Amino acid sequence: MSSNNQTRQTRMSRNAERKPSGPKQPHTGWRTFRRILFVIVAIVVLGLLAGAGLFFFYAQSAPKITAGALSSDTSTRVYDANGQVISRLGAQNRNYVKNKNIPDTLKKAVVSTEDRRFYKNNGVDPIRIMGAAFANVTGSSLGMQGGSTLTQQLVKLSVFSTAASDRTLKRKAQEAWLALKVDHDYSKNQILEYYINKVYMGNGVYGMQTAAQYYYGKTLKHLSLAQLALLAGMPQSPTNYDPTTYPALAKKRRDLVLEAMAKNNVITEAQAQQAEATSITAGLTKTHKSTSTNPKTTKVIDAYLKQVYAELKSKGYNTTTGGLKVYTNLDMGAQKRLYDIVNGTAYISFPSDKFQVGSTIVNPNNGKVVAMIGGRKTGNVTFGLNRAVQTDRSSASTAKPLMDYGPAIEHLYYPTYEPVKDTAFTYPGTNKNLYDWDRRYQGTITMRKALVESRNIPAVRTLQNVGIKRATSFLAGLGMTFDKTLTLQNGIGLYISSEQEAAAYAAFANGGTYYKPYLVSKVVTQDGKAHKYSSTGKKAMSAATAFMLTDMMKGVMTSANGSGRSAAISGLYQAGKTGTDSYPDDYANKVPDGATMDSWFTGYTKNYAVSVWTGYDKQFETGHYVSETQTTIAQEIYKYEMSYLASKSTNTDWTAPSTVTETTQNGTKEYYITGHAGTVADTTATSQYGSTNTTSSSAYSSNSQVTTNSNTTQASSSTTESSTSKESSSTEQTPGGGNAGDDDDNTTSNSTSTTESSSATTTTQKSTKTNDNDD
Repeated sequence: MSSNNQTRQTRMSRNAERKPSGPKQPHTGWRTFRRILFVIVAIVVLGLLAGAGLFFFYAQSAPKITAGALSSDTSTRVYDANGQVISRLGAQNRNYVKNKNIPDTLKKAVVSTEDRRFYKNNGVDPIRIMGAAFANVTGSSLGMQGGSTLTQQLVKLSVFSTAASDRTLKRKAQEAWLALKVDHDYSKNQILEYYINKVYMGNGVYGMQTAAQYYYGKTLKHLSLAQLALLAGMPQSPTNYDPTTYPALAKKRRDLVLEAMAKNNVITEAQAQQAEATSITAGLTKTHKSTSTNPKTTKVIDAYLKQVYAELKSKGYNTTTGGLKVYTNLDMGAQKRLYDIVNGTAYISFPSDKFQVGSTIVNPNNGKVVAMIGGRKTGNVTFGLNRAVQTDRSSASTAKPLMDYGPAIEHLYYPTYEPVKDTAFTYPGTNKNLYDWDRRYQGTITMRKALVESRNIPAVRTLQNVGIKRATSFLAGLGMTFDKTLTLQNGIGLYISSEQEAAAYAAFANGGTYYKPYLVSKVVTQDGKAHKYSSTGKKAMSAATAFMLTDMMKGVMTSANGSGRSAAISGLYQAGKTGTDSYPDDYANKVPDGATMDSWFTGYTKNYAVSVWTGYDKQFETGHYVSETQTTIAQEIYKYEMSYLASKSTNTDWTAPSTVTETTQNGTKEYYITGHAGTVADTTATSQYGSTNTTSSSAYSSNSQVTTNSNTTQASSSTTESSTSKESSSTEQTPGGGNAGDDDDNTTSNSTSTTESSSATTTTQKSTKTNDNDD
């Protein structure tokens, strides 16, 4: 009995040990999980609230979107100075198609391709966003569905830039907000209509109706399933899916659209397979309808437009899908006249269709480029070589006012009658002689005479006195900088464009202020914001320098010995300079006597500055030279164009500023900077071939300039490097020696031979050649 009791007590004791001593407690792991879950939920809720707050904050600053913005094309409209549309890059011949004329098959193809839940979403599709994210991770989307709905894509095309740099959180929030508004305010059919008419379809074509006509020569309602599927798939990458250029890629994309349509149950599998079997090139037209508003007008303004788009690009604008309104400084009347002059036969007889022209016209008072021609007889080439802005041809003697005489007046106070030496000259540190076009020396002459007759040697001697450093600084003030250090030879030839030269000469015209040339005056972006542009004038030289140069350059056209008499216009107050660039000596015997590679004329009034280059693109090909008589063509182009410009502007003369004093020297009206009258020298001419007195006075003006003496006995052509060209030409020279040409300090160099002892900088502007130029 007692044994049984002990057994029961033992069991009860063990059971008691198994029972908990207090209330039952939850498992510790479960408590931790609940806490983590709570934190996650709290973070998600706070994130959603913060995201919603940020979304509505960004949404408040979203641009307005109107029916006009949704329905308009995204081409870049370009206007002339009078506000007339001159070009629409993109949908120039865009044919807007109304909803009732859009085939249901195309609508189904677009929806199946771009937004399968289009009819179910409210403009923004969270399910689509998550699906796109998953597809991007797994790579299962086949490039068919992105995160943006079709409505969001329409909004992006209508009011936002499509540039990758603009894909910010703020922009995406605004895009989503506007998509919700568009979906609320417009029907699905209206949204589809806007989208189908707006998308870019390659080759400057916007809208699927225009694309149907461009690629197939038909309207949308006359296209087959396969053709409509191709068009529906093109907006994602219009260039790569161009069936004429990349048929394989286009077919792959078209077939994906057909598969998506079948998957969306809008066509059968059999229909999809039958369409896929159709050749991608079936029905494509061989001739495409022009996408320009007026092909003839576009050809007239081709060079100007090309430069406009270059200017827009430099400012960061997207001209392809930006939907910009671009207002330019183009004077269409001046542009058409310039085009007619160089392409017609009514004004000038050109030697051949290959003879080329580059010309720029600038308003001296603000830097506006009012007209530009980049070539002649260019055929149907669009945006071809713009010779008006090319910088690989020497400007020849048109460089003399810019690099030689301008700095001399500005820094050395040369009067217009400054004595300059036209005597034998050898480039310092070399055995290379410099000649004038007639291979004669005139001894000591005035600066005015040297400039009017375009004598080379006085110009280079003047540059030598000024110094390369000062001359380079003067050029920089006129908007011209160079990769390599300039040399004495650049004093008779700079590698600059007609645009640069017109803007530089414009500073002479307006009294010394340089305006950087520009074509675009205002840009209005799709969001309605206007961005205005202008050129801020910077003082490049004194009013005295500008006036004195102008007064001397009047004689280029009016003097009996002036080099630019073919540019003269009776009764017009104007000034200008000629320039012709000779062939190198090793090529001179292959062209007729007096033939040149390039011929220039740059002239101006108080209202316009016109620079003209003429020559051949391939100047070393047989027959591609400018004959001596043809060198006047540049002057004639200027004359006919300036005559037109003068007819629509005032004709007023320049007046001397108060810092300039008038005087009479040897019966000629001359000018000097007040307080710097200088000394009149004996300017008896010395001819290499004549018996004129060879006495040359050493009297110079009061400034401390370089005095470079040469033996009065002239060197004969038999003892120097020969040249048969009108303008003596040489191969590249690298003058050596000291640094007299580099210093602003003027040094004196004396020599009793034909070789000058002072030196110039050792680096040439161009590595290929440098020519001696004159007129």
